[in-house]
Amino acid sequence: MQVQIFTDGAARGNPDGPGGYGVILRYVDPKGRVHEREYSQGYIRTTNNRMELMAAIVGLEALTRPCTVELYSDSKYLTDAFNQHWIDGWLKKNWKRGKNEPVKNVDLWQRLLKAKAPHDVTFLWVKGHDGHEENERCDKLATTAADGDDLIPDEGLANYCSDST
Repeated sequence: MQVQIFTDGAARGNPDGPGGYGVILRYVDPKGRVHEREYSQGYIRTTNNRMELMAAIVGLEALTRPCTVELYSDSKYLTDAFNQHWIDGWLKKNWKRGKNEPVKNVDLWQRLLKAKAPHDVTFLWVKGHDGHEENERCDKLATTAADGDDLIPDEGLANYCSDST
């Protein structure tokens, strides 16, 4: 099955404010009908990169069987990690980069690799805020989630943010 996943992450006050993600999953069923599902969630005190990764993870984890996926993101960090094989290098260096600096967000990168594994995924970069309809919808979902009352803790930052409960 061919699936398109559109994603965006938002962080307010990066990293001193809440963040959120927005995801649109689009697929065509065997009868040719187009279906869409939306996902969003807000997090307390998190970063934009974590939210970009969460958006991709949630989109891929929503798939119940192996698919061919086009994942659209305005995050160069996310798309370059796969398209320029940064991930391969990080794995070879035991999650180190550059001058032996640790890679950030390893927990989410590992979760993304696991979510990606059963699928044939192409990561496509779209320029943010350029009128790309689905990306703009995801941005609105992410911003609304970040500014909403249903914020939940970012477990990965709980050790660093004492008021992230």
